[in-house]
Amino acid sequence: MFGLFKKKSEKEKLQEQYAKLLKEAHSLSTSNRRLSDQKTFEAEEIMKKIETLT
Repeated sequence: MFGLFKKKSEKEKLQEQYAKLLKEAHSLSTSNRRLSDQKTFEAEEIMKKIETLT
């Protein structure tokens, strides 16, 4: 209950964004390969940011 108002760290926000982009890339891989590749690229850029925070 006390974790209700806990703010997320920058790393946690980036990890959620990374997971979301990978999920989108996976769903797009069957219909639009170019968009899927773009989402994967964006996810990799976010992973680089996560690694620099660590």
